[in-house]
Amino acid sequence: MNITASKAFLLRRNFTNSTRNSGKVALIVGAGPGLSASCARIFQADGFQVALASRNPDKPALTKLVDAFGVKNYKCDCVQTSDVKALFEQVTKEMGEFPSLVVFNASAAARGPIDTVDPEVVKNGLLVSAFGGFNVAQQAAFGMIPRGSGSILFTGASASYKGYANSSSFAMGKFGLHGLAQALARELMPKGIHVAHFPIDGGIGKLDDNFEKTSHWARYGATTGSNVNDGGARKGTNGDYIDEEDTMLHPDAIAETYLFAHNQHRSAWTFDFHLRPYREKW
Repeated sequence: MNITASKAFLLRRNFTNSTRNSGKVALIVGAGPGLSASCARIFQADGFQVALASRNPDKPALTKLVDAFGVKNYKCDCVQTSDVKALFEQVTKEMGEFPSLVVFNASAAARGPIDTVDPEVVKNGLLVSAFGGFNVAQQAAFGMIPRGSGSILFTGASASYKGYANSSSFAMGKFGLHGLAQALARELMPKGIHVAHFPIDGGIGKLDDNFEKTSHWARYGATTGSNVNDGGARKGTNGDYIDEEDTMLHPDAIAETYLFAHNQHRSAWTFDFHLRPYREKW
C-alpha cells in the first residue's frame, strides 16, 4: 500500500518540526483505528519512531499502519502491570531509546441502567480506564524522571467532567483518569515532565481505509430524524444527510494538538486541553 505521510491533515498546517523529534520514540497505548491511528501517522510524520500497543495488535487498521508507515505494533493489556513493564522494556530495546512521548488512549465501559449493568463489566471498565492509566504513567515516569524530560498525555472525554445517565461506569473511569492526570501533573511537572489531560468533548469523525475523511461527518442541521451511525451523520426527515463541515472532531486535528502539547515550551505548559468542535453544544 502506498500511503504517504503527506496525506496527514497536520502537514497542510505546518505544525511539524521533524528535526526536533527526529529519531525519538512515541508510544501510544490503547491503539485502535481512530484517534490512535491518527496519532501514529502525525507523530511519524514529525520524525518520531512510533510504537502502538493494544490487546489486539492484529486489527486490520493497525497492521495497515505497520505496512504503510513503518510503525511497530505490540500486544499489551494495560491492566496487567507486568505487561506494561515488559512493553516499555521491549520498546526501549527494539527502538534504541526510552519513549519521550507516551499517550494513554485506552478505555472501556459498561453502559446501561444501574439496576441492570453487570458489576464485573463495570469493574473491568474502571480498571482499563483508570488503573491502566496508572500502570502506563508509572512505567513512563521510571524512565523520564532520571533524564528530566518527556510527555505523558491522557485522553479524556466529556465524561471526565460530566456524569451522564446510564453511563456511570464510563464516568467512574474517566473521572479517575482525570484525577490521576492532575495529581501527576503536580508531581512530575516540577521534574521536567509534561503531563496533560485531553477531554474530547464531542464526536470524533471516522476516516476511511486510506486515512481520508469519510463522506458524512455532520452532527447538527436536521431538526428531526434519527442519528445514523455513518461517520456520525444525522439523517433528515427526507433521508438525506445534513452535512456541515467540521461539526465533528477530525482525529488528525486532535493528534496535532497532542503533538503541540509535547512541543510546548516548559515555561508555558498547558494541563487541560478541552477539545470540542465549534458547533458542539455546551
